[in-house]
Formats: sequence, C-alpha cells, structure tokens
Amino acid sequence: MPELPEVERARRLLADHALDRTIVDVDDRDEFVTRPHRPGELRSALTGRTLTAAHRRGKSMWLTTSPNGTDTDGPDLGIHLGMGGVLVVRDADGSVFLDGDPNPTARPTVDDGPYGAASRAAGPHKPEWDRFVLRFADGGTLALFDKRRLGRVRLDPAVDGLGPDALGLPRARFRDRMGRSTAPVKARLLDQSVLAGVGNLLADEALWRAKIHPATPVSELDDPAMDRLHRSLKGALDDAIAQGGVHTGRVIPARVKGGRCPRCRAAMEHGTVGGRSTWWCTREQVR
Repeated sequence: MPELPEVERARRLLADHALDRTIVDVDDRDEFVTRPHRPGELRSALTGRTLTAAHRRGKSMWLTTSPNGTDTDGPDLGIHLGMGGVLVVRDADGSVFLDGDPNPTARPTVDDGPYGAASRAAGPHKPEWDRFVLRFADGGTLALFDKRRLGRVRLDPAVDGLGPDALGLPRARFRDRMGRSTAPVKARLLDQSVLAGVGNLLADEALWRAKIHPATPVSELDDPAMDRLHRSLKGALDDAIAQGGVHTGRVIPARVKGGRCPRCRAAMEHGTVGGRSTWWCTREQVR
C-alpha cells in the first residue's frame, strides 16, 4: 500500500487544488469502496458543504468540511488510496491535477515504480475507474481513480489509535516512542501505534541509510545509533516526498535477488523480520 510519502503528496494535492470548493453532488454508488456506507449516504452528508482543510496522520488522510445549516462542524471525509488509488482534481477549464502535476492520464515516459502515481493512473481514462466523485459548484471535480478498486472512502475515519506522525517528529520524541523494546527495530518502526506512516520499503531504506541491521532489538541501540536512525528516517521521508514516493529510495532497486548495496557493492540479503519481507546489506548492516 502507499506509504506516508505518497499520502502526503496526495494531501498536498488536495490542499493546493480542492479546498474552498463547495460540493453540489456526490457519486457514491460503489458500495465496496464506500463500505460501510450505503449508496446515497455520503451524498446526503456532503452535498452543500465546502472542503475546508486537508489532514494526514501516517497513511491516513481526511478532509474537513464546513457546517451546514445548524451543524457545529461538518463530517470528516476519509480517503484511503489502497494499493492503486490516485486522487485526480479536474477544473472546469479542463485543467487536470495529479500529485500537483497536470495531465495524469498521459502515459509516463519513465517508470516511476509500482507506487508511483503516474504509473497507477497511466493509460486511457475510463469513467468506471472513478470510484468516488465530488462535483463542485465551480464545475470541477475530485475523483478517486482506482483501477484495482482497493481504495476506501468513509465518513469520520478513526485515527485515535495511531501514534504520532513520523514526518517531522523531533529527535527526543522519536527516542521516546521507540523506547527500549526488545522487539526488532524494523518491527518497531512498522508498528503504527508507535509511529504512524512508516511502511516496509521506507523502513528498509531508513535502516540501510543508518547502517543498522533490521533484526537488531531496539534495546541494543545506543543513543548515537538511535540518533542516526532518526536522521536517516527524516532524510528518507523528505527525499521520497520530493522525488515522488518510496520507490525512489536509494536502496530500493537493490531489493532483488542478486542485488548489490549501492554504497559498498556487497551482496544484499533477504529474510523475514517481524513477519515482513526485508532486505539489508551483508557488510554494513550487521549485528
């Protein structure tokens, strides 16, 4: 599934192009994507409201909406991209925005990876792939484009069980959240109740940058190693957001059979840590 960088790019798209627009109609007919809501339920709740802010915690994203009549607050609209979902904003003048860039339905000229938005939206547009659509008073639309139908839209999504967002987490707060657990450091990074937003690829990238073996118990990391991991995670997040997603990480292309570490050219090793497929450098990431 998309990790924090992909969701943050989608949130920025919404913040730049979808806010302060009033909803006049909603296509919520896809019962699978909008479960547990019934067709017409989201339409009734959202029509007449204005999108006021775009929020994210970890991999969860939601839009706040304006009051309507006697309401104190409008409902939150949660959007989950799933494995292949892409948010597409279309303006009345024909402008189309995807991750802030125009023309999302053009086939990309480079491979932007399995989680890249351009790859997920490439090819001819089919209306039935717009699984959920908001229509605005100004003639524009916001659609969840999802060939594989794995995205999800719902009202008032629950986020209270998530830990603090991994993006921008201060060093002291990072140390506190990681604690002195005996769990493998990769498993701790992937625990969404500890840190929200780190997925499998991002964890491998951060640990590779920090030169830490993914199976190392957190309790065995001294302060310099923990600080190095904090810096590495921050760098991996910032780079992935700027470059288009977690697939752009420096070690990601080496996560294959016969892969070589991009730094030292040692063989990459594959195994399972915390129940997840994991890759590490056999020379620089040792216990």
